[in-house]
Formats: sequence, C-alpha cells, structure tokens
Amino acid sequence: MQTTALQFSPALSHGFEGFIDFLRDKDAGASTLSPKRFGDVLSIDVQTLATQAHVHRNTISRAPASESVQKFLREALRVMRAAHDLSGDVGRSIFWYRNEPLPPFGYKTAEQLVIEGRTEDVLRYVSSLEAGAAG
Repeated sequence: MQTTALQFSPALSHGFEGFIDFLRDKDAGASTLSPKRFGDVLSIDVQTLATQAHVHRNTISRAPASESVQKFLREALRVMRAAHDLSGDVGRSIFWYRNEPLPPFGYKTAEQLVIEGRTEDVLRYVSSLEAGAAG
C-alpha cells in the first residue's frame, strides 16, 4: 500500500485529471478504473470495497471491469469530482467524501450516501453549496 500511496502523491499535483489517470487500469482497457488503486487511495480493503459496491469480494479481483464494480467507482468519482470543483484540492475532496458528516442527510457521509445509491442527492447538495459560495 505504501508504494501505491507514493505513486499517487505526484498525481495530486496534477489535479483531478491526474487522480483519474492514476486510477485507470491500463491492463483492463481504456475505460476501466482500477478497484485496487481506488481501495488503496481510500485505505479500504477488498472486502469493504465489495460491500460498498454490493458485489461479492471475488468480483473485485476476478472481474474488476464488471459493470457493477465500475458503476460504483464512477459514482464515487462523480461525487469526489464535484467536491474537488468546490475545494480545488484532490486530497480534501477524498477526505470530505469519506469523513465529513452531512447534516441534511442525518450526518451520513457522502461515501455512505453513494453506497446507498443516493449519488444524485449528494451532487445536488454539493451544487447548492457551490451556488451559496458563488451567490
């Protein structure tokens, strides 16, 4: 895990695009995200990621390009990207996604809401924060 964290550090300096590029699974295909790298960056193990994506843990390692795994990763990244657009900092957006209790949602985190399939609710919330900051 330390190696991955070290490999990820330079990606932070390239903004969210560098983060996305780091997550690309170049061996699995041009449009595939690496569940392993995602888990490493968020400090979650395979079982936890499988639980979050609502798949069997073997699916993460044996079929990382499966639609169910990729859909979950994409939804999580949508929320992290929205948070990044507000903060301008990849590290802060990842921390926010995992840890910030959100009062309008019973103090659940964005991560918990994405797991529940409430990505659109979180995105509307982030948009409202952005509108409040701008207006």
